[in-house]
Amino acid sequence: MYRNKTCGELRLNDAGSRVILCGWVQRVHRKGGITFVDLRDRYGITQLTFNKETIDERLADTAAHLGREFVIRIEGKVTERYSKNPNLPTGEIEIETHALEILNRSEVPPFTIEDDTDGGDELRMRYRYLDLRRNCVRRNIELRHRMAFEVRRYLDGQGFLEIETPMLIKSTPEGARDFVVPSRMNPGQFYALPQSPQTFKQLLMVSGMDRYFQIVKCFRDEDLRADRQPEFTQIDCEMSFVEQQDVLETFEGMAAHLFRSIMGMEIQTPFQRMSWHEAMSKYGSDKPDLRFGMPMVEIQDIMQGHGFSVFDDAAYIGGICVPGAGEYTRKQLDALTEWIKRPQIGAKGLVYAKIAANGDIKSSVDKFYTSDVMKALAERMGAHAGDLILIISGADAMKCRKQLGELRLEMGNQLGLRDKNKFACLWVVDFPLLEWDEETQRYYAMHHPFTSPKPEDIPLLDSNPGAVRANAYDMVINGVEVGGGSIRIHESNLQHKIFEVLGFTPKRAEEQFGFLMNAFKYGAPPHGGLAYGLDRWVSLFAGLDSIRDCIAFPKNNAGRDVMIDAPSVLESAQLDELFLDLKPLPTK
Repeated sequence: MYRNKTCGELRLNDAGSRVILCGWVQRVHRKGGITFVDLRDRYGITQLTFNKETIDERLADTAAHLGREFVIRIEGKVTERYSKNPNLPTGEIEIETHALEILNRSEVPPFTIEDDTDGGDELRMRYRYLDLRRNCVRRNIELRHRMAFEVRRYLDGQGFLEIETPMLIKSTPEGARDFVVPSRMNPGQFYALPQSPQTFKQLLMVSGMDRYFQIVKCFRDEDLRADRQPEFTQIDCEMSFVEQQDVLETFEGMAAHLFRSIMGMEIQTPFQRMSWHEAMSKYGSDKPDLRFGMPMVEIQDIMQGHGFSVFDDAAYIGGICVPGAGEYTRKQLDALTEWIKRPQIGAKGLVYAKIAANGDIKSSVDKFYTSDVMKALAERMGAHAGDLILIISGADAMKCRKQLGELRLEMGNQLGLRDKNKFACLWVVDFPLLEWDEETQRYYAMHHPFTSPKPEDIPLLDSNPGAVRANAYDMVINGVEVGGGSIRIHESNLQHKIFEVLGFTPKRAEEQFGFLMNAFKYGAPPHGGLAYGLDRWVSLFAGLDSIRDCIAFPKNNAGRDVMIDAPSVLESAQLDELFLDLKPLPTK
């Protein structure tokens, strides 16, 4: 055998035993006549000793000239370590080595294979197979494995069946852009890679499968950011004969199971429920971070009509009260103003008011407001001595709310209120079913066309479609949408009505979704479900700001795999087989 122990399992009670270890050389250091080698594998690090007083001269020389990342096999005896390392699980022992075999030599790696590496993101992604040797990255991959295992354990216990659905499907016009795949056997026609298994899981409900789940790859050709990749993994779930409350309770249970089994934490259930309208008006986001307060407060009635034209002409004026930030200096406030005016945020300016220890209020717009008005402002905002009020205004209320929501998060960051070891869970419910697009002058589904409206709002589809609420829900933890779903439409007439409101002609609806509509003719049960982002769950538990480090082989922000250099150009023979001609690229 190559080995009989791993580099992370030996302890002091193994002293005296003979072992065979294999792994990579982490580092080599010499002290007097002894060469010390840290040997690493997936399970940990064990220190080896080569004492030239007690071993063959050639063995001692070979050990002294080992390089970083050499792959070696050793035999030796476990002994108690003289200088113990309390930071290592194996820090009480070392291996008195008497045999060494170099299985493979290594060039000097392009960056240090350590947690605090000197490699930048692009370099580490180019050599991802080396990056995966680092403990911090390996732990993320192990965490992902454990979470997937516990998801399967929980859902199996709830009677769900894991069922695979196709990877090559029909392209649909709604939602994000599809990745498309040309068909050689059907020239001029294309498959799409699934953005989600949505229609298939609904068909599984029609088929009577009752409870389905799948840990599945999904694909969206979208612009990327920290929590988004062109291919990502969903925990996709669907249930028959359920209402919204049934779904929420089932998957609160799964969340609690994951917190308990993975994090060793008990999370209080039921989770808080918050309407979409409340989330947007109080936090400027449909995924509010509730680890801290600072809710947004609308203050038009107090601040308008006093001669300050910026406020008098505004459609929206809102503020947040930042507890204990009244000591912010003018320099800090100017920096905040510049931050909020960045193109990514887009606010035109920032007004502040500081509450002094004696209750006096000093603001950037003092000349327009009496002390009584400012006291009314402080009272509305719930501000006390030592607090800071920050105000944003503008002509577009929704845009202002989002800007103020971003400012709230930034203040949470600056004051250290977004503790990654603290978790605040909630469901956001009652989303709008539809959203209006000015450019195309039509409604789009906020989630997807199969989301059921609230039964009491169905009459509004004819008179006021924008006011219809969806039977939809998102699970939000620490400001991250970890999953979302809805009760689905299961009646053909209502589904056709939704297609009509979305601007689908009957012919187009038939072309795109005829298979689903035909299935509904044969007795579709009431059903609903949701999909979790596995990558987001793992990054949340690992305390990461990006999902890339919990994916074994991720893409960069341009959607490229720099390790294998993909996407790449096809040879002309491959294009000919697919009956494809490419347009010339536009010149810059």
